[in-house]
Amino acid sequence: MIIVDRPELLVVGHVVRTTNAAEADPGRAQLPALWARAGAKGAFAHVPGRSDENVYAVLTDYENDHNGAYTQIVGVAVHTAARLPEGMVAVRVPGVPCMHLEVRGPLAQTLLEAWQYLWKHTESGASPARAFTTDVEVHHPAGADLYVAVRPSYAETQSS
Repeated sequence: MIIVDRPELLVVGHVVRTTNAAEADPGRAQLPALWARAGAKGAFAHVPGRSDENVYAVLTDYENDHNGAYTQIVGVAVHTAARLPEGMVAVRVPGVPCMHLEVRGPLAQTLLEAWQYLWKHTESGASPARAFTTDVEVHHPAGADLYVAVRPSYAETQSS
């Protein structure tokens, strides 16, 4: 794991508010439907001003830590959100120092393992400490990259 300065970005997409406990219960889980909607053919074709072809998951508005509620937006990066498609929201992701984890392999399993690693990292009190502000998953043909915000006191950064 390395620390990088994540650049600011603007994401437009669909949103849910959930918890990890709810997502562990198939009867209450909202993320599978959110991802199915995002993965549908042409799901973001009508979003103007896309900046790339990646799909982004933005985790934000944390109630406290990984045990509390959070908001997840699944969408695409855009240059501007002047015209939001109906039913979508825009979120500005600030540029901040982040832990960067590369996720490769069968994505559903390896992504879950990466988040479990981060939860254990948090619970152990290891450095750098998570900020629980805004985290980003960047999904691309090779897999996904996680950018997890850390507290600003962690000064060792490198450009990405």
